[in-house]
Amino acid sequence: MRNWAWLRRGLRNPGWSGARRMAAALACCALPAWPLPARAAAPGRLARSGVSLSFSDSENLLGNFAGGVRQGSTLQGLSTLSLDVDTARAFGLPGGKLHASVLNIHGQPLTGPYLDDLQAANGNEARNGTRLWELWYDQSFDRGRFDLKFGQQSLDNEFMLSRYSGLFIDTMAGWPLLPSFDMYGGGPAYPLSSLGLRLRARATRSLTLLAGAFDDNPGGGRFAQNAQVLDPNGTTFNLNTGTLFIGELQYATTIDGLPGRYKLGGWYDTGLFPDEYLAADGLSQADPRSGGVPLLHHGNDSLYAVADQTIWRSPRQPARTLNLFGRIMGAPPDRNFIDWSFNGGFTLTDPLPGRPADQFGLNLGIGHVSSRAAQLDLASGLPAQGTETLVELTYQARITRWLVLQPDLQYVVHPGGGLRNPGDPRHLIGNELVAGVRVVASFS
Repeated sequence: MRNWAWLRRGLRNPGWSGARRMAAALACCALPAWPLPARAAAPGRLARSGVSLSFSDSENLLGNFAGGVRQGSTLQGLSTLSLDVDTARAFGLPGGKLHASVLNIHGQPLTGPYLDDLQAANGNEARNGTRLWELWYDQSFDRGRFDLKFGQQSLDNEFMLSRYSGLFIDTMAGWPLLPSFDMYGGGPAYPLSSLGLRLRARATRSLTLLAGAFDDNPGGGRFAQNAQVLDPNGTTFNLNTGTLFIGELQYATTIDGLPGRYKLGGWYDTGLFPDEYLAADGLSQADPRSGGVPLLHHGNDSLYAVADQTIWRSPRQPARTLNLFGRIMGAPPDRNFIDWSFNGGFTLTDPLPGRPADQFGLNLGIGHVSSRAAQLDLASGLPAQGTETLVELTYQARITRWLVLQPDLQYVVHPGGGLRNPGDPRHLIGNELVAGVRVVASFS
């Protein structure tokens, strides 16, 4: 066995950067096999008492090689520490689970300084710092048919999820493009969360209902304010604004023996949302006679659908499957910058001989800027923003039980839906070619 105790001490060192933690993990893999000290058996005792700790570090080296605002590369990372407690083992309370997680975000993002597109290149991009992510308790009832979760929650861990889309590195393959722009602060999703309640009911073996009510505004400020700046540590626990209601119906099935899951959902926010074109006085926000204060609408909503379906399994290699996925959603154009978005594609598991844990995939992402926002562009003398399209190819290789390498290639057409290049306002931002690698080390 290798010197994991040395590695754990280094990972807990607050003075180590994300890059140094990754280098330590790689170096440990190359060290001679040293016996673990007797106290390393402690995690087994923790597990038996219902307590589990997990740590992961994701380092993302990505570069823009064509188009965009400028060319260059950045290293950006995310470290996540999670604590889970099975209350049946720990306290004798059956059916309960307590969860807490903390994020450390470090490095430089690629999207803002180099790309300025809608579909951010790296799903880990966020404001640097250490912050509480989730803190909740989940209690199940009726032999697991129902469970109720309450506390600080991140919606992207349960709602609007596509199983196969989660393979990809670009942000909107995880939490979709539409809520990222149309909810307050991008919604209660990484790296933010909100206080709320979530009920899950398993009506049948195939049919599941998810429903929740959450504070709609993690930062507690106005719509245009940066929620991560307003809530830098994740401990604001805002309950002073509107309520976000969300529901999702999930249907699991098999087609010719191949699994699939289909979801229909929607959300409604009771908050105030600025019009994308009109000012409060009824004039265009771009009109010099206008005060420029946007007209406010009461409430906002969206509908969405998600599909994940395996369409082929190798008769000789059961781990080798071809899977399709798609996710589409829409929202009213008057109060939303993005009025519809889509992402879909395929994944192939066990793509190469002897690599059953690897995955290969292609993702197509499309985002459409609303006609109302485009109308304001024209009234302001700017090019009207329209549709941005992203194509991503990725290969995820599992090197060891705890180490994953993921080379990635992205191409963005019409970045931002058609934005002027700030470095050369005579031209729009050129199509972008992004390439790089994600390295993930996970320990539990």
